Amino acid sequence: MNSKRISRREAFQASGAVAGLSLLSGPGQAAARAGENVYTRIGVKPFINLTATYTINGGALTLPEVKRAMEEASHYPVNLDELMDKVGARIAELLGAEAAIVTAGCAAALVHATAACVAGADPEKMQQLPDLTGLKDQMIMPRQSRNQYDHAFRSVGVRMLEVDTREEFHAALTDRVALVAVLGTGEPRGRIRLEEMVEAAHKRGIPVVVDAAAELPVNPNPYLSRGADLVAYSGGKFLRGPQCAGFLMGRRDLIRAAWMNSSPHHAFGRSMKVGKEEIMGMLAAIERWKKHDLQAEYRMWEEWYADISEKITRVAGVTAKVMPPAGASPYPVLQVAWDPQKIALTAGEVGRLLLDGEPRIMSHAEGEGHSFAIRPVAMKAGESRLVAGRLAAIFSSAPAARAEKAEAPAADITGEWEVELRFAVGAAKHRLKLQADGSDVRGTYSGLRVKGDVRGKVEGRRVTLRSSLPCEGTRLNYSFRGTVESNRMSGEVDLGEYGTAAWRGERV
Repeated sequence: MNSKRISRREAFQASGAVAGLSLLSGPGQAAARAGENVYTRIGVKPFINLTATYTINGGALTLPEVKRAMEEASHYPVNLDELMDKVGARIAELLGAEAAIVTAGCAAALVHATAACVAGADPEKMQQLPDLTGLKDQMIMPRQSRNQYDHAFRSVGVRMLEVDTREEFHAALTDRVALVAVLGTGEPRGRIRLEEMVEAAHKRGIPVVVDAAAELPVNPNPYLSRGADLVAYSGGKFLRGPQCAGFLMGRRDLIRAAWMNSSPHHAFGRSMKVGKEEIMGMLAAIERWKKHDLQAEYRMWEEWYADISEKITRVAGVTAKVMPPAGASPYPVLQVAWDPQKIALTAGEVGRLLLDGEPRIMSHAEGEGHSFAIRPVAMKAGESRLVAGRLAAIFSSAPAARAEKAEAPAADITGEWEVELRFAVGAAKHRLKLQADGSDVRGTYSGLRVKGDVRGKVEGRRVTLRSSLPCEGTRLNYSFRGTVESNRMSGEVDLGEYGTAAWRGERV
């Protein structure tokens, strides 16, 4: 950790952390002091966010310059074609590209890029989407680039061809392929480099698109400079632009086609609307980024980490270590860990205590482990000390580890089970094949199309089973809790971001 300490005033000025303080100024100051805000008035309780840019947790805090630009933009009518032409040219100039457009997030940028590669700017083909009859209907992606955002590409209707080796890649390049796509952080882990993909694809007139959502848009661009045609970025992550904005930049003709395929034009991307406010806010964020002092921001975050580390490591068994930026992450993280023999709490239990307490804190503390990472981008000045106090209180009041005798299983669940899941809408029948060894259970879990391992326990009549099934570019997680009685089991299954479902199993 950097030992140099700087004053809060210097840190705020250098890093733009004044953004956090600005939330408590102006007409809403009295209400904020009273604990009331736009969220609490409707019964929603905000939290301190240690998860950085996760969209589901509100993402990063929008910069003051961005909010001012969006506010000013809201007061004037303007033609969006004219506006995007000028804003795109300015973004392209700042970031070293031929052309650019602002989109409704990075996922929308990938949709528009795909539509541009499939239909071009031909109005008849654009109206046909996602029916790909007579059009190029395939795309190629290396296995290491597959991820949960594949839906953005596949929504246009293209069939994704997953490749792993150089031989597979070159064999997949046919006249039916509309584009090659890679995840920026996945490309280095693959067996074929971007330059080789570009060279082979371009010989057939196939564009190459890069998803760089969480990365910083540096100039010269690390993907365009290696031959990629289009690169997509998120605007609401580290750039701290509008939360619902992103941008696409690259080859001029494809950018033009992507804009034609997007809102406000009546094409496949019409539902992914980006307004004049987001367009101007995104430009303001990029202009500010070009003047940003990243090292000054690092020093401020390290000071926050020092606040937390100094307090929590007073508790026996707790450690804290600053980890440097890695992968797409442009910021250091604080790794907090504890000895379960001294602090008998899982990460999931710590996370629940943080979220249920006061002040409310959202974190990465989840699961059965005994560590989690703290990320700083969505934090505000002063919150590090609140976090330190809460964590120290949780760790110091936790019970010490104690041996507990497991309750003997009430039934042997070895065998095959048919499991019915009832979702908020709809139902499905899955299959379990289990082998019990005392309380421990292992086996396989089969969904409608996918299959994976399952593990769990039976303690008395209580049964818990967990499975993570690979599906397209993501994994579907099932955490079953319920009771067992002879040839029947039932309870509730946690589906992660997809909510919960009721389940009932019967032995086959």
